[in-house]
Amino acid sequence: MLENADVVLAGSRIEAVGVDLAVERGARVVDGRGRIVLPGFVDLHTHAWQSLIRGCATDQELNGWLAECVLPLYGAPITGADAYAGARLSTLDSISAGITTMTDWSHAFNADFAFGNLRALDESGMRYVYVYGANADPATLEEIRRVKREVIDKDPLASLQIGSHPTTENYPNLAASEQLARELGVPLNIHLHESKADPATGQLEALRRAGALRPGLIANHAIHLTDAELDELAAAGVRVAHNPLSNMRLASGVIRLPDMEARGIAVGLGLDGGTNDTTDMFNVMRTAVGLQRATAADPTRYPRPEDALRMATLGGAEALGLADEIGSLTPGKRADLLVVDPQMLNFAPRGDWISQLVFNGQPTNVKWVFVNGIALKRNGTLTADTHQVIENAQHAADHVQELLDR
Repeated sequence: MLENADVVLAGSRIEAVGVDLAVERGARVVDGRGRIVLPGFVDLHTHAWQSLIRGCATDQELNGWLAECVLPLYGAPITGADAYAGARLSTLDSISAGITTMTDWSHAFNADFAFGNLRALDESGMRYVYVYGANADPATLEEIRRVKREVIDKDPLASLQIGSHPTTENYPNLAASEQLARELGVPLNIHLHESKADPATGQLEALRRAGALRPGLIANHAIHLTDAELDELAAAGVRVAHNPLSNMRLASGVIRLPDMEARGIAVGLGLDGGTNDTTDMFNVMRTAVGLQRATAADPTRYPRPEDALRMATLGGAEALGLADEIGSLTPGKRADLLVVDPQMLNFAPRGDWISQLVFNGQPTNVKWVFVNGIALKRNGTLTADTHQVIENAQHAADHVQELLDR
């Protein structure tokens, strides 16, 4: 931690970090005295559209929740307007909480839905990774190629990954997804061993068969794994998205974070959309710490607060392969950062600021948020108008609920 320091931005990048730095005459100055400057939070796994189903099936485990809140929407007339409204709400909520990079695993129920989702991500000003949920349908695969060509490749804040569900039964879709990921030169992004029932579905066997266990693969959840399976993931260079609040709500289990850390597996933190219901990364960090301590009845168990803060920033960037660009306040990196005000009732007085960020921090402490050098939150207020966003989300949520009730 560097105290009484300056952070100088030049365009989209961090130019310098240090004490008493000189700046050009006329430079805009944000007074950060008494405040904390952090690299922006990286949400390694979410489903942005699922803001529309907040509070759905809160007494269900994973498969019950999916059956009530997601699966009925496949083949249903869910629209691009629905996707746009949900993702727009999620992105603004995330920005307000200090999240500057979002990894949006989209179910992409149809092409219109996908483009509505992408429009919201683009308008947000966030850095984003769009994970397009794929299958073996040639029309879907061609649509993904078009999305990369016409949307992702033209947006400097955007990246693409291919989403899939690896099971023996779903192998043809997984194989097609892995083949497309290799063709486009992008990572595959999967849900792995999230629930106790998942190991019996042959997920790792399917990944091995498809040749998908390779560097860059992002495995979301990765809870129910043996020592040998963890060794295999580490050797393959697989990265993991830990979603502690979602895992708690769905009673999915507790990830083996200390064992992953010992094996050098890159781990970041995720929100996981509608099974979390909040974009509060401070809450995610302290839950990541607390779950491990409670499970082991050991207050020294990994992760420590500083480890959780790293997972929420540089750890997520490393998992996405973006650590050269984001994740730390390093000259030359992109100017993705936030300014936290600790002089508030929930945070003061000063003790150990790193521990307080994790255990006391709240989105209300986030006063400024910059992405690529552009302020998306100023003095505690988003630069976007939220009133219409909330109204549109309510209309879309009502429509989605009608589809779920059919």
